[in-house]
Amino acid sequence: MSEISPAAAVNPPSSAELQWAGDFLQALRREIGQVLIGQQAVVDQVLIALGAAGHVLVEGVPGLGKTLLVRALAACVNARFARIQFTADLMPSDVTGHALYNLREERFEIRRGPVFCHFLLADEINRAPAKTQAALLEVMQEGQVTIEGQSFPLPPPFMTLATQNPIEHEGTYPLPEAQLDRFLLKIQIDYPSFTEEAALLRQVTGGQVGDKLDVSRVRAVADPERVLTLQRIAARLNLDDAVLDYAVRLVAATRKTPGFAIGVGPRGGIALIRAARAQALLNQRDFVTPDDIKSIVKPALRHRLTLAAEYEMEGAQVDEVLDDLLRRVAAPRV
Repeated sequence: MSEISPAAAVNPPSSAELQWAGDFLQALRREIGQVLIGQQAVVDQVLIALGAAGHVLVEGVPGLGKTLLVRALAACVNARFARIQFTADLMPSDVTGHALYNLREERFEIRRGPVFCHFLLADEINRAPAKTQAALLEVMQEGQVTIEGQSFPLPPPFMTLATQNPIEHEGTYPLPEAQLDRFLLKIQIDYPSFTEEAALLRQVTGGQVGDKLDVSRVRAVADPERVLTLQRIAARLNLDDAVLDYAVRLVAATRKTPGFAIGVGPRGGIALIRAARAQALLNQRDFVTPDDIKSIVKPALRHRLTLAAEYEMEGAQVDEVLDDLLRRVAAPRV
């Protein structure tokens, strides 16, 4: 069997397509910025996941704008949005839907759950038990829901944006590795800067009653079909063999690094390449560079890694070990 170069396997986007995609992503940036002050790196990473057709796990303390970000994104795309508040008593059927017997017509009817949307906000996902968390596995991986043995496809594009609180562990259920692996990126949202927080307080408290999330200023700049077009363009960006080799070496290095008890599997490498392509598109380039790989390594891999016990006891963080790994694995010059 003859080998096919990854770069030769796709037809790269035209300059017109590249310009359209860049303008589209910038428009999304601007509209989200109408309601979300600061957090530009977080916004960019969500847009990268959107372009790569992936799901995201957003981790941060309460009140940093996680829910507002998701609602603003859905409003930008004029897409169907649904929010599920995960709780300890939430059942799988509350997520996916269920069959209900209609006495009048003497037949079962399918009542579709909130997952039948384009953007799903799984709020505080780690508050639900494992069986309810598992209800999202098929949804996120296959883009479909099975109810009473019958499969129902979800409307594309479908994107799950889950949130969790990293500091509160009472009454929570850590996500299993199998589910964490379904998320393209794990995004960490931190406190805003002094200037950003001052602007935020001025905006939210200026003539507004209460603290209700307001996305009315967000203008719809696209529809779901345009998002699908964006994702198809991102998937066709040029990828040099040397850059692909660099990504593979980074992933393989996690399996040999003493700081990690469990390394990254092949799905992590696929996620890294997909996200790097979307990162390049966000920068309005039709090719992926080693810097694109470096910039997305931590969001793409941090949730797929487990620290070794001795490193965890010393208070080390996954991102710190990844930084050390990036220094040790040489990047190619392309």
